[in-house]
Amino acid sequence: MIGSILLTLIILLIIWFAVARYLGGADLRALDAPDQAAKARRQSFSTGDYLNAEHRQVLKRLADLDTDLKKIPFSQHLGHLRRFMDSMSDGHEFTASFTPVDAGGVKAEWVVAPGADSSRRTLYIHGGAWMMGSPRSHRVITNKFAELTGGAVLAIDYRLMPENQRKAGIEDCRAAYRWILDNGPDGPEPVSALVVAGDSAGGNMTLTTIAWARDQGLRPADAAVAMSPATDGTLSGRTLKTNLATDAMLGPLFGVVVRMPHSALLWLGLLINRMRPCNPDISPVHGYLGNLPPLLIQGSEDEMLQDDAQRYLNKALAAGSPVRLQTWRHAVHVWQMFYPELTEARQAFEEIDGFLQQSLPPAKPNPPAVTESKAAD
Repeated sequence: MIGSILLTLIILLIIWFAVARYLGGADLRALDAPDQAAKARRQSFSTGDYLNAEHRQVLKRLADLDTDLKKIPFSQHLGHLRRFMDSMSDGHEFTASFTPVDAGGVKAEWVVAPGADSSRRTLYIHGGAWMMGSPRSHRVITNKFAELTGGAVLAIDYRLMPENQRKAGIEDCRAAYRWILDNGPDGPEPVSALVVAGDSAGGNMTLTTIAWARDQGLRPADAAVAMSPATDGTLSGRTLKTNLATDAMLGPLFGVVVRMPHSALLWLGLLINRMRPCNPDISPVHGYLGNLPPLLIQGSEDEMLQDDAQRYLNKALAAGSPVRLQTWRHAVHVWQMFYPELTEARQAFEEIDGFLQQSLPPAKPNPPAVTESKAAD
């Protein structure tokens, strides 16, 4: 009897680990060490050896959030986090206007700076762990992209989990991509310059969307920007654990999860996403990374997703795609949201500006002002 039970347990364990291996896909550890080409395409920035005063203010704000979460039932955490994220743009002054729009069936808003060229467009995909965030929460970033591009930004309000499946948000990104090619803030109009950008979860969907557009044969983006992107749904990166203590934003939220056995994480990923964690639709680093548009990735050297960015860079460069990675020391996850308070955020947008100027076609010159001339007597 005992022998039969042990045999059954052994068989179940074998099945468990065999399926987990299937869920995890290819071993990505070979991508941890960058070759010379990858080293040449990576830049590192720092404002000093220690956290500056600006960053300490941000960390205090995040610590206060963690304290607030501990005071309320777990069932109320998501609602509290959503309200917190949507408040992150409060109190800022913006140069752009914000106008709601139906982008081919996807809720969104146009972010348009004064004097914008409506044919120059950015599709912006916000972050928030696929469960929170909105166009409102990321107006600091979308306002800045509108300024830098001299065009219009379409910030989409894609469907979130857990109310919807992960696939729903992916479909919204794709529908918005198709729509923005032929529609601007003033109505139907072909796009002349296209950027796709996003942060964290939105950075993930930026990378999956540009790969999908390539496979569909659609007009490619002229440039893409991914800030602190999650690229590996199998959660195999070493820095998920080694940077747990230094990631002030993701550490408190996901520390319990990443401490789980990796095989359990894979099963959890299958349950939550309803697809293999290594599926390129949610794990862009597991897909084909050739023939991509010019891509700038920015990440923090202290965040849990550092390996996600490095591995993506190494694989994309090996496939021949024009990708570069910029990293900052001591920066919080998606520190660009704290513009203009953080020096690192100002630096990051300066680098994004330079990248976009190199990658996008020149803007159309503004037509000369028409003045009335008085006929000669």
